[in-house]
Amino acid sequence: MGVKFRGDLPITREEDQGTKVGRWGLFSRKVLHGGAVPGDSRVHAMSRSAEYVVDTVQRLLTVKFGRKVTFKEIERYSQGLRTNPAFEASFAEIVDLTEVKELYLQADEFLKLADEIDPFSPVAKRAFVARTAVQIHAARMHKILRVQRNIEIFHTVEEAETWIKM
Repeated sequence: MGVKFRGDLPITREEDQGTKVGRWGLFSRKVLHGGAVPGDSRVHAMSRSAEYVVDTVQRLLTVKFGRKVTFKEIERYSQGLRTNPAFEASFAEIVDLTEVKELYLQADEFLKLADEIDPFSPVAKRAFVARTAVQIHAARMHKILRVQRNIEIFHTVEEAETWIKM
């Protein structure tokens, strides 16, 4: 059974085994050591608008953002990664934006995200999954503003996973 932490209280749920993550609202950054399932290499965590899984074996972080995304939410997600002992800046990342309906970012915030907030190194492969014009625009802005050019945009998670593994 997977163990999750909210504050200092462990919360267990049967369905947390594997990559499925329950929704509990604000989520502590105290999720440690492979999700507490023996032999599991994944760490699960979430914030109000994002949930992510760190797979240390595949060296892959997968994040799914919710309906409403703000600069502060992305900043919290990035800070959570930086303090997560399972995360390494060189890991690949799949960013699933397909549920995003409202995106509140100004031009200067896009710049700050790309230049200061983004926790990934220039060598990390990054795949954005986007379908709507708003989602694709946000992914393109990040791709343009980041120094590295190993960021691609896809319509499905499966396409993104295939490219990451190449």
